[in-house]
Amino acid sequence: MYNKLISNIKPLGFTWDTKDPFLFCVHHLDNYPKGNDEFGPAASLAGRNLGQDFTTKDGWRMYHGEIVPGFPAHPHRGFETVTVVLNGFVDHSDSHGAAGRYGNGDVQWMTAGSGLQHSEMFPLLDKNNPNPLELFQIWLNLPKSKKFAKPHFAMLWSEDIPKVTAKDKNGKLTEVTIIAGKIADVSAPPPAPDSWANIPINEVGIWLIRMEANAQWTIPAASLEVNRALYFYRGSKINITGISIDNYHSVDLLADQPVIIDNGDKDAYLLLLQGKPIDEPVVQHGPFVMNSSEEIQQAFNDYRKTQFGGWPWSRYDNIHSHEMGRFAKYADGREEIK
Repeated sequence: MYNKLISNIKPLGFTWDTKDPFLFCVHHLDNYPKGNDEFGPAASLAGRNLGQDFTTKDGWRMYHGEIVPGFPAHPHRGFETVTVVLNGFVDHSDSHGAAGRYGNGDVQWMTAGSGLQHSEMFPLLDKNNPNPLELFQIWLNLPKSKKFAKPHFAMLWSEDIPKVTAKDKNGKLTEVTIIAGKIADVSAPPPAPDSWANIPINEVGIWLIRMEANAQWTIPAASLEVNRALYFYRGSKINITGISIDNYHSVDLLADQPVIIDNGDKDAYLLLLQGKPIDEPVVQHGPFVMNSSEEIQQAFNDYRKTQFGGWPWSRYDNIHSHEMGRFAKYADGREEIK
């Protein structure tokens, strides 16, 4: 422990370690080139391990995509995904017939619950200019009582996600985007209904923090039981209680005390994750997260039998038409056009 407020400072990799109730966080940052007529990169794919391309080559990756970057149809059970798209677009399709295109600040909150398949593709929509993509995908666990909840997804559109701004004594600005949780009397949009985050006393927080160069901001205190971690993913240096923390490092924070962050000489961008732990056994195997190995085996058996509803789309890397803007189509037939 470095002092009473912070601990466990460490560099960040592709997958970021998290604490209960979170399972992990992935930071996707890809500088995709111009797109082609198939929504893929207008560049050679030679030398890539297509279908399993996680190596950064020329500044970008194809992931499991072979034509379009992204993640073709795959199953999940027992947890939630929170996909925060900072830049670029994601095309969602799932086994319940729901679909959407979201990006540039939008967030998708999806409860896998009892099981579904979905695809997450990164269409390169601009054929004349580069298509940069940056997003976080955060896996949030479900308690045993909700592992078989009805699958659900909610769109948190960027214009509906509140921001809190604060100026320090020198007039330097900090802006906090509240995806989950609250700061003072400002609350995030409602999460999925069966989420651990939907119970206020669990104090789940997902905040994006942007600090101007040389700004100071105080993270407000939460309850002692809350696990809280800060991920410094862009900037130069920050200082917390006398400890200097380099860019692309994380730090665990004691939650029941306010913590002052002093930023360095460049704008700083941080992600804060917090919540009271579920404190139940976690057994993960690939896309399934349950409480026991027997439940994992059941998940595989159920998927083989039912395909979690099958796949109603014509291609496993389903993408939407070039003319579509931001939209969501839900399994109950509701549609939102942005």
